[in-house]
Amino acid sequence: MSPAPGAEPAAVSEAVAQAHRHEWGLVLAVTARLAGGDVGLAEEATQEAFIAALETWGVRGIPSNPGAWLTQTAKRRLLDRLRRDATLRRKLPLLVDSEPTLDDPDFGEEGEVIPDERLRLVFTCCHPALAMEARTALTLRLVCGLTTDEIAHAFLVSEPTMAARITRAKKKITAAGIPYRVPGRTDLAERLDGVLTVIHLVFTSGHTAPGGDELVRLDLVERALDLARVVAALLPVEPEALGLLALMELTDARRLARVDEAGDLVLLEDQDRSLWDRVAMVHGTALLDRALALTSPQRPPGRFVLQAAAAAVHAEAPTFGATDWSALVALYEQLQRVWPSPVVTVNRAVAVSFAVGPDAGLAVLDELTDDRRLDGYHYLPAARADFLRRLGDHRAAAEQYRAALDLATAPAERRFLQSRIDVLSES
Repeated sequence: MSPAPGAEPAAVSEAVAQAHRHEWGLVLAVTARLAGGDVGLAEEATQEAFIAALETWGVRGIPSNPGAWLTQTAKRRLLDRLRRDATLRRKLPLLVDSEPTLDDPDFGEEGEVIPDERLRLVFTCCHPALAMEARTALTLRLVCGLTTDEIAHAFLVSEPTMAARITRAKKKITAAGIPYRVPGRTDLAERLDGVLTVIHLVFTSGHTAPGGDELVRLDLVERALDLARVVAALLPVEPEALGLLALMELTDARRLARVDEAGDLVLLEDQDRSLWDRVAMVHGTALLDRALALTSPQRPPGRFVLQAAAAAVHAEAPTFGATDWSALVALYEQLQRVWPSPVVTVNRAVAVSFAVGPDAGLAVLDELTDDRRLDGYHYLPAARADFLRRLGDHRAAAEQYRAALDLATAPAERRFLQSRIDVLSES
């Protein structure tokens, strides 16, 4: 099909925006491979390709395959740069003599087929030589295509601070000689956990945004889901990859019920479950079943599979009162063994408070008395406040809600905490 001539500016802008969301990562990944793993050079060529799309598609029409058009344009812009810059000419043979196409299979260190260049880019951005905050920023910038300002806003830092962080990460990739490849099978499990952790961090940063008027940063949630889908599709027999996607789908399925019409937070126990996305829940549960089928006594479920299983318990309950809290306690106990974390302890305490009683929940939280890792974690005093409220100790509960309010940053959560303080103060 030939492109339609003379596309309207609004149609072009929409087509480029859609292509940016869905094709940016693949275009950049292919271009980075051709640039010998120089992600900075590839990013410049990819940006030029999208600018060219805005200028060209309005005259020649929107191509039937925008991703292919953008990829070929980025490759041509890269070649132009290499020809102009004498210091980069050494890379010309790679580009001219051996240009892989989008249909070519690729191979890892030990010969396994890797069907998508984006996986190389994800593993490069999430290399363990980089600090976690750098991995996250670089993934959002290079794989997802977010602007530096958008990333800075999501993580409550200034744009210059985030720009410096991204620049340092790019330089470290070059200076440390971080290879542009997916690790071999022997190293894949260890490296994969780092990749999944970054994707989950992106998702949680969008699921409850630390700043802004909205509780949810939908762009971050959707970018994280896109990334998780890519990894799960490319590694279909990795239970943790499937488990992460299941967890995110089951969690995001409750999005519409999490705030009311005024934008105020609605707790799980008060949510209108008819607003939950049942299609997403069915899909997430199916992913979880696939992940569990890949586990065994020799290959027990990991942290993302177990968290997905906990999310599925909530999804399966027709009402809050019908939730199988004993099953959740068992899952969090298993998760604590697999992935010791004070955050897991807080979640286990909540499950225990409903399975046994709020006093038992407080006893679990007492395990964290000397743990300084949660000093800035507002959900810890918020959980303690809820247990105390349910026990009738309103003065102590209000004190803990105030401690949580001092730490919370999301406006919807802050309004909720203040409302609880106001109610307790009146009682």
